[in-house]
Amino acid sequence: MIQPTPAIVAQVAVKRLPRLALVLFCLAYVLPGFIGRVPWKYDDLSTFGYMAELARGASDWWHPTLGGLSLEVSALLPYWLGAWAIQLAPNWLPPDLAARTPFMLLLVLALMATWYGSYYLARSPKAQPVAFAFGGEAHPTDYARAIADGALLAFMACLGLAQLAHETTPALTQLCFTALLFYATAALPHRPWASGISAAVALSGLTLSGAPAMALALGLGSALLYLLAPAADSTAAPQQKLRATGLVVLSIASAALAALLELWQWRIALPHASLAEWQSLGRLFLWFTWPAWPLAIWTLWRWRRQLFGAGFSSLHLWLPIWFVAVACAATLTTSAAQRSLLLALPALAALAAFALPTLSRSVSALIDWFTLIFFTGCALIIWVVWISMQTGIPAKPAANVARLAPGFIHSFSWTPFAVAVCATLLWVWLVKWRTGHHQSALWKSVVLPAGGVALCWLLLLTLCLPLLDFARSYAPMVKIATSAMPQSPGCVATLGLSRSQVAAFQFHSQLELQTMDNTTACQWLIADIATARMRSDISEGSTWQLRRSMGHPVERKDSLWLYERQPQPDLTPPATLEKSR
Repeated sequence: MIQPTPAIVAQVAVKRLPRLALVLFCLAYVLPGFIGRVPWKYDDLSTFGYMAELARGASDWWHPTLGGLSLEVSALLPYWLGAWAIQLAPNWLPPDLAARTPFMLLLVLALMATWYGSYYLARSPKAQPVAFAFGGEAHPTDYARAIADGALLAFMACLGLAQLAHETTPALTQLCFTALLFYATAALPHRPWASGISAAVALSGLTLSGAPAMALALGLGSALLYLLAPAADSTAAPQQKLRATGLVVLSIASAALAALLELWQWRIALPHASLAEWQSLGRLFLWFTWPAWPLAIWTLWRWRRQLFGAGFSSLHLWLPIWFVAVACAATLTTSAAQRSLLLALPALAALAAFALPTLSRSVSALIDWFTLIFFTGCALIIWVVWISMQTGIPAKPAANVARLAPGFIHSFSWTPFAVAVCATLLWVWLVKWRTGHHQSALWKSVVLPAGGVALCWLLLLTLCLPLLDFARSYAPMVKIATSAMPQSPGCVATLGLSRSQVAAFQFHSQLELQTMDNTTACQWLIADIATARMRSDISEGSTWQLRRSMGHPVERKDSLWLYERQPQPDLTPPATLEKSR
């Protein structure tokens, strides 16, 4: 007998995940990575540098600059949010933590939007489970909550989310507004006013975050799906078309906003026809979206009759498919592949959640055992490395750390240690609960993947945070530079420094930096090695004397030269000097 839907779910299987446990789980995932660390290299640090320049009034709000360098991505809103947070923060709050505060809220909003978007997709008529002959099937509201819980857990379980979602970059704002637009389109038939306001905020936010093309494609594509999909009944058809038309208007308005602010940029970079590049993209798709992508593929297979047998009526499938397809297309056609693929995760997690009602017991057990072995092994490795750094036993991990991060001195702190111990004990309890008998909750198969990712992320950001700060920040390099100069060196010229390096010297030191081309009065010069070798005015025999080379202890490619200006010899003739006397 062919069922109208592959979801055969009893009421006992839609047990609600306790709200307090879900909130605490989300906080345990969100807070590590935002609190207690310094700005990390490259995008995280350079973005903070622009925010700091805006906050102290040294840059134009409509055209932010850092050390004379303009933005790489035409995004304004992320820098505004960080700068406003720095200006409004009390004096006792460090500026880097103040700048990360709105981004914490953005990640929380992305989690909420993913949950509610999945919830309203599961409320659609085509997504409902099979009705039993004698009753006992899952209630629609309880079923939708269980699907939403599974989608949220699958979202947090994605390996690619952890780092990029905890950095203060435009990628996180784009992720938040993509998730908000996903919610708006999913809730359009149920909450027209809330979805309309959310769509307006999401489309304008995406545009101001440097993704106007994504906003236009997602908005117009979602509206087209609603125009093509048949309404639930004849009375709802005009309202559905009206709401879809409103989504079209909002999408065009966001494109007009981008044109008004000159935010459109051509960033298409097609992959080369080389095997190595395609293999790299393949590995990115495999690990970045794990474990959501196997479940999403299983969803498409099990729901294939609903997907292709009734036009575009199965919007609970077509909407997330469209969001994933647009993000994947951007991944293949732009240089920022990881940040583009990040935008696919909310919809991909929702798509993966619809596989949960169709999983057999053997497949669910396979997922559990693989997850248990993988994440328990990762957590064990982190603990062994930390114990080795503390005690020297076993000796090999500590020796590897000393070789890879020369100059790093480890210290012990009770608070991170206590948090790491509690997280490990909670993981043991979660494993014991999951391996117990008669666990019928629909979301049970994604509890261990989400818990494992949260555990490893928490252990890294507690036990290994000093090592990560040493390896992923420019603080060691800045310390080398400042120790080679007098305590008050005056202005310091810079030449060829990257955006993140300029931001590092401004944040980790009190140096007064000036671009070399704009000043001739500075006594000291910090220059990129490759750029300095091309400049004849600072080569051998010039007024600049090389004092030392400064390399990052972990990444040798980050190398700079420190120069000191030599006093010019007095070439005035003696007769002229005597006459002047």
